[in-house]
Amino acid sequence: MKCLTSHLRSLIRQCTRRSSLPTGRKIHAIILTTGLANIPTSFLNNTLLQFYAACGDTFSARQLFDKIPSFYKDYVDWTALMFSYARHTFPRNALHLFVEMRRGGVNIDDVVMVCLFGVCAHLEDVGMGIQGHGCAVKTALLESVKVGNVVMDMYGKCGLVGEVRCLFEEMDQRSVVSWTVLLDNTVKWEGAESGRRVFDEMPERNEVSWTIMIVGYVRNGFTCQGFALLGDMLSLWGSSNFVTLCSILLACAQSGDVIMGRWVHVYALKLMGNWMNIMVGTALVDMYAKSGRISSAYKVFQHMPQRNLVTWNAMLSGLAMHGKGTLVLDIFPKMIKEVNPDDLTFIAVLSACSHSGLVEKGWEYFKNLESVYGLKPKVEHYTCMVDLLGRAGRLEDAEILIKHMPMPPNKVLLGSLLGSCSVHGKLQLGERLLRQLVEMEPFNTEYHILLSNIYAMAGKQDNANLLRQILKNRGIRKVPGMSSIHVGGQAHQFSAGDRSHPRMQEIYLKLDDVIRRLRSAGYVPNTTLHVFSGIERDNTEGVEEKEQALFSHSEKLAVCLGLISTKPGTPLYIFKNLRICQDCHSAIKIISKIYSRKIVVRDRNRFHCFHEGSCSCSDYW
Repeated sequence: MKCLTSHLRSLIRQCTRRSSLPTGRKIHAIILTTGLANIPTSFLNNTLLQFYAACGDTFSARQLFDKIPSFYKDYVDWTALMFSYARHTFPRNALHLFVEMRRGGVNIDDVVMVCLFGVCAHLEDVGMGIQGHGCAVKTALLESVKVGNVVMDMYGKCGLVGEVRCLFEEMDQRSVVSWTVLLDNTVKWEGAESGRRVFDEMPERNEVSWTIMIVGYVRNGFTCQGFALLGDMLSLWGSSNFVTLCSILLACAQSGDVIMGRWVHVYALKLMGNWMNIMVGTALVDMYAKSGRISSAYKVFQHMPQRNLVTWNAMLSGLAMHGKGTLVLDIFPKMIKEVNPDDLTFIAVLSACSHSGLVEKGWEYFKNLESVYGLKPKVEHYTCMVDLLGRAGRLEDAEILIKHMPMPPNKVLLGSLLGSCSVHGKLQLGERLLRQLVEMEPFNTEYHILLSNIYAMAGKQDNANLLRQILKNRGIRKVPGMSSIHVGGQAHQFSAGDRSHPRMQEIYLKLDDVIRRLRSAGYVPNTTLHVFSGIERDNTEGVEEKEQALFSHSEKLAVCLGLISTKPGTPLYIFKNLRICQDCHSAIKIISKIYSRKIVVRDRNRFHCFHEGSCSCSDYW
């Protein structure tokens, strides 16, 4: 019997190493039918627990854990279950288990503490993190450099960069990882310039620290400094790995910096030739799509020798953002011949239908989601459908769909429907939605502004003014609109009415010329909704003041800088943090025709490609 149990434990450990869940379950069945599981001293249940935990079957692991008598549970059992919770969708349970360990007097070591702080960082649970910090001090585990690093990382993920610095200064020993954690959080919370000071002080640097600093420059719009540092890195290391290249491309995608992105593309081709690494190729597709160069993204995608699910999802999402709904539906059948679609695939497909007004096709894919593709619709899929129906003016159908959802609607779904109410002037529904949304997010100004616009469209200015006054009394201000444009290897950012740019005099002279030519072309400022677009403005301001405020919206200032800084005919690419307003959308359409420019604007929801007086969204956004 002893020989048999030893053999079975050896087999289970092999299944653990190979993550062979089906084989392990068969061995478990044999153990159950032979009755060996009822012998506590065989420790087969302990081995099975560790097997299930490692393979991600946390439910089975917990069942075995609860069956094992406390005096037969060892430190490894507790740790295995805690790690399984942390890694496999139940991170909060890992924290509860840690509390059980402390109450039960189970010994903890640096491995457990690393897991604890990793979960706290993931959940941004600074309260539990502080308690864990105290525990690490009491048990002297904070003396471990590894533990100190993860505590710093936890505070950084929670936004407490001051705590990161204090802990760093208190550490008796520091590794290159310690310095890298400090660098990462300094760049993230204090900017690239502060990060560079930490970078220059580092006694030793690894490829991660170089990447963090380069990405910090790119993300903050300092392309020239990023290029210089990348050159230094390559001269020191000889080449760069795929992770570094993907990190830089991700930063380019976020900032819209296509100059650095193209350089990485050329470098990757020289490094790998036509056999493009699938990770780098996917990152290039994503970067080009999010930088407004959807044709380049599609070319990279077509020439990739290998494509996986992530690659396809990146391409479909990019096409959807650019309003290429028909193309998405054309290539989707080719995708399912290569890979099985997942939840993200259908979010992209349904979004493409929404942005292109393909209502019936969207309904068809949504209805087939479970019956044909075996995927249970999630709230994100319902949100896409509500958005699709709302944009098409079918708000009653959207309401019916929400009532039949198997889960409660979230703020994103309700906010989307409120936006549709604003477009289609559905006042009563908008008022009901606002009440629900305020309960979920009382300090979100966007909901109030959308309802204000609905009141304005309905001619109920007193209601709109009252809504704005409520926000003023609460001290809530609108999130400012910001637009940026890359010119001369640097990102230039503007807010509405901005006068801080070094070339502001030239920009405003150009703006005067643009407005004059716009008026000659028939442009009339849309002041109806502007009074509600910023709650900080005075209700009593006149039409002229409202027009001047419209003229100096951040998008228009960015366009003017582009017009005076680039050659005639050069495309302009603008990136905005909020949804483009109706007035700027109308104005930029005309500007694209007057100045014979292709102007691409990426707002919070999608891309708008303005050319010869029209927009790729067909005024459907």
